[in-house]
Amino acid sequence: MILIHHNPACATSRNVLHTIEAAGYAPVVINYLEQGWTRPQLLGLFAAAGLTPRTALRETKSPAAELGLLEAGVSDERILDAMLEHPVLVNRPIVCSPKGVALCRPSETVLDLLEQWPEGPFAKEDGEIIIDAAGQRVERAGQTG
Repeated sequence: MILIHHNPACATSRNVLHTIEAAGYAPVVINYLEQGWTRPQLLGLFAAAGLTPRTALRETKSPAAELGLLEAGVSDERILDAMLEHPVLVNRPIVCSPKGVALCRPSETVLDLLEQWPEGPFAKEDGEIIIDAAGQRVERAGQTG
């Protein structure tokens, strides 16, 4: 089973969902902005993905700055409390699969979590090819394997 914590208004999240579906999966889609988060859920996701509340914090297009969460010395506990109150503070999408859990930014990170990939060539919604015609992952400039 593949599960995606999804924000349909986010291009990265849409690209990840499209990649999963194009690979032949029918993922469980959780719109976390509507459902919100629980503390155990976030702590479990962060632990599985190797994240902390600070590294999972969405800093732009969120109330992080006005809530004072970008200041040095803000505790993970305070950030976590804010994430529970304001679900948009959690960066996304977070994907869970049998191969692991990851914050899939950039969107092609999801390929690491899939046993099978979409048939190539395959592109993101902006036209960037991420899988070539031979079915190989296309590395972005400056990106390493």
